[in-house]
Amino acid sequence: MKYLKYYISTITLILAIYCCQIGNVWPSIFFIGYSAFIIIGDWLLKKDIYEHQYSNLFLLNLPMYINLPLLMILVLLTSFLLSSQDSPIDRFLLNDFFNLNYIEVKGSIDSINKISFVALTGLFIGIMGTVPGHELVHRKKNTLDMFIGNWLLAISWDCAFALEHVYGHHKNVGLDTDPATAKRGENIYIFIVKAIFQEHRDAWILVIDQMKRRGQNVFSLSNTMILGYIRSLVITGLAYLVGGLIGMLIYLICAFVAKCLLEVINYSEHYGLVRVTGESVQPRHSWNSNSVLSSIYLYNVTRHSSHHEKSNLKYWELKPYQNAPMMPQGYLSMLYLALFLPYFFHRIMAKKLIDWDLNYATIEERKLALEQNKNSGIPILEHCK
Repeated sequence: MKYLKYYISTITLILAIYCCQIGNVWPSIFFIGYSAFIIIGDWLLKKDIYEHQYSNLFLLNLPMYINLPLLMILVLLTSFLLSSQDSPIDRFLLNDFFNLNYIEVKGSIDSINKISFVALTGLFIGIMGTVPGHELVHRKKNTLDMFIGNWLLAISWDCAFALEHVYGHHKNVGLDTDPATAKRGENIYIFIVKAIFQEHRDAWILVIDQMKRRGQNVFSLSNTMILGYIRSLVITGLAYLVGGLIGMLIYLICAFVAKCLLEVINYSEHYGLVRVTGESVQPRHSWNSNSVLSSIYLYNVTRHSSHHEKSNLKYWELKPYQNAPMMPQGYLSMLYLALFLPYFFHRIMAKKLIDWDLNYATIEERKLALEQNKNSGIPILEHCK
């Protein structure tokens, strides 16, 4: 069972592909059902504080590897079913191979369900693509893991993540210079836009510096950013082949949704936390979570305090750190709260930040926190002394 739980993500992807290819109201049913399952499950189930020992590591890596072809199928299915493209390739694959009347299915998906379809695909690119991609690109010396990890990130057009996150965010977390650390009271929508641009900028600075030190030509395939864009262009080209221009645009919207959701996760993971320049990263510099379903679907990235303390640990090696600062709810709950109800997100997190200042922060960190409190626009924080 301790191995099988990490295949739930893969099984969910298969179920999503099956349900969504039926069309009609199924994209909405699956999106709402999946969200409710995670949110309610995290709330009802006991926290996952166990540390298991594993002997067969391949079985732990396999579900992440399988997610790549499954996500590609979901992406291309979304691009096709939400477009008006009709080609011999589509006719062969869907009519002959899958025995699916695609014209009828396309016609059965109304505007509301198209929105749900895009939202679901974007969410799954993030959860089943970016998160395992994040896990794999941390393994810098493993060629296979880096290959699959970079392709998973390419689905959301996020080649910058493999560089900026590993070499930038982990070094700068909690500092003003880190684009993935949100300040207290910071507007979520401004944060998303700013983080996307700054992370790409910082990734280019990192790769140019690396290549100059190695004496390599920046404008070559040795440039991981250029190679990353090529991977994403390949996926975009495939979306165009199956769905035409509309299908390609649908895919790009899904990729953008996934990237935005990643930034909302970053926003939630370090919201309002501060660190003094030069001090080492400690478990207190991340909001931790031991919610069961979030941990399973996100390959324990929820144990974020442990991940930032020792980024070389594999996902099954991360510690639950029950004494670390904790998120008030599971990851998906916090994501939806930050994105759709930011007022309540700030209000809930303000109480957590007061507790952090009193029980976790050093004297110097409290000084930095007080400065942020003054500019937060949150009354309960502005009056803290």
